[in-house]
Amino acid sequence: MTEELLRSLLAGYSLPWNGVHGLTHWGRVMENGRRLAELTGADLRVVELFALFHDCRRINEGTDPGHGLRGAELARTLYEAGALELSGVQLVQLHWACEHHTDGLLAADATVETCWDADRLDLGRVRTTPDPRYLCTAAARDPAVLEWAEKRSRSDHRTPEVDGWLAWAAAGVARER
Repeated sequence: MTEELLRSLLAGYSLPWNGVHGLTHWGRVMENGRRLAELTGADLRVVELFALFHDCRRINEGTDPGHGLRGAELARTLYEAGALELSGVQLVQLHWACEHHTDGLLAADATVETCWDADRLDLGRVRTTPDPRYLCTAAARDPAVLEWAEKRSRSDHRTPEVDGWLAWAAAGVARER
């Protein structure tokens, strides 16, 4: 992720960076997605961008209808401005995955399913164990993957990338003041 993209994501993010839906969550979703993509054949670029955009326009930590669509529309805006390198197909996948990630859907193409499962595997952060019946892919339902993801989400595991993102964000805020 570039510093420019991070600034775009955080510019309209009103919640705490370390909150339930903040950067630490984004980082775990990204790592979950990377692990799943190796097994599902999902488009890694879309999966990684989903991790960043799916919750980036939340306005609260609870029920927030429309937040996925708001994140999807930000992705479309950045794409149309030339700030997000994607093919048209990738944009459609990213938009659909973000817009519908809280709808409980279980069927889509492998890339979108991988996105949704990457997010669902991080439910331990809110003390909810992912139910395999609500995971789209066999890879996400694998007991070893479920255990790995659950342990990380319940311990609020912070990926090395997140440390960099937080440093960039703090430096950017300091520069703007």
